[in-house]
Amino acid sequence: MAKEVLVTTTENIPGKNYEIIGEVFGLTTQSKNVVRNIGAGLKNIVGGEVKAYSELLSEARDIAISRLKDNAAAMDADAVVMMRFDSDSISQDMETVAAYGTAVKFI
Repeated sequence: MAKEVLVTTTENIPGKNYEIIGEVFGLTTQSKNVVRNIGAGLKNIVGGEVKAYSELLSEARDIAISRLKDNAAAMDADAVVMMRFDSDSISQDMETVAAYGTAVKFI
């Protein structure tokens, strides 16, 4: 079983001392399918949340965090501090999400 890596958006972990190992990241690019595009087009007419896109971004975020943890575990890190997200549209129907932070080892 893979080592569980703690991920936090804070700089410090209460009660833990650690040394910095280096930067880590997880990246994914997702595309929208035809059904989602049709639904989004219809939602454009009436307004409101496009739930299919929200689900797509939520899934992309989860994948990015999972890959971030895998990257940190490969470096034998115990945790990732200062985790952040970044996202961007590559094209009208492609979205990329990156999770990044600093891998640390408890001492």
